[in-house]
Amino acid sequence: MAPKSDSVEGIVLNFVNEQNRPLNSQNVADSLQKFNLKKSSVQKALDALADSGRISFKEYGKQKIYLARQDQFDIPNSEELSRMKEENAKLQQQLEEQKRAISEVEGEIKTLQSNLTLEQIRAKEAKLKMEVEEMEDKLNNLRGGVTLVKFEDRKVVEEMYSDRINQWRRRKRIFKDLWDAITENLPKDLKEFKEELAIEYDEDVGVSFQLLCDLMQHRKKRARCQ
Repeated sequence: MAPKSDSVEGIVLNFVNEQNRPLNSQNVADSLQKFNLKKSSVQKALDALADSGRISFKEYGKQKIYLARQDQFDIPNSEELSRMKEENAKLQQQLEEQKRAISEVEGEIKTLQSNLTLEQIRAKEAKLKMEVEEMEDKLNNLRGGVTLVKFEDRKVVEEMYSDRINQWRRRKRIFKDLWDAITENLPKDLKEFKEELAIEYDEDVGVSFQLLCDLMQHRKKRARCQ
């Protein structure tokens, strides 16, 4: 008599048949934890099923390996196997097509989500209009000859700028004198030596000292012309 499906033996038998692969009692007990079955109960059920011939088992030393009885399964012949392989290939192709379709739909969803809603468009339009008005007011002030920066404030900034340029020029000169003295008779490649010391020139970081000097000179010339 077959064990009831909701009994311990029934649950264990169904699992072994579904898995249809070699299992030990620990494998079965771990997989059936959702049924709150203890390992001792699982072991007892496995042994009872093996004794009744409902499952097969092999002993390897002290270890018992259990397996579903293979005579209960329909073994396909070569023709059926070929047909199953063809069906499997078709299913795989359909799966790939479905994955591509899902990917396209997800891409469309992301595109739609990235678009602004009507409310967001209106809010952005209002913000841009405000920015345009502010820039137009500023432009009108400039056209009217309004001084946006006081002469005294501008003078302080220019003096500070000039002082920083002079300090920069002085330090560049000090470095050059030291570098020339150190590397005058140095047998190493200067570029490699520079990289070894992690030294960077202005040009290495995209800074033009001459351009900044010219900017100050240009400002002074323009001031004299005004």
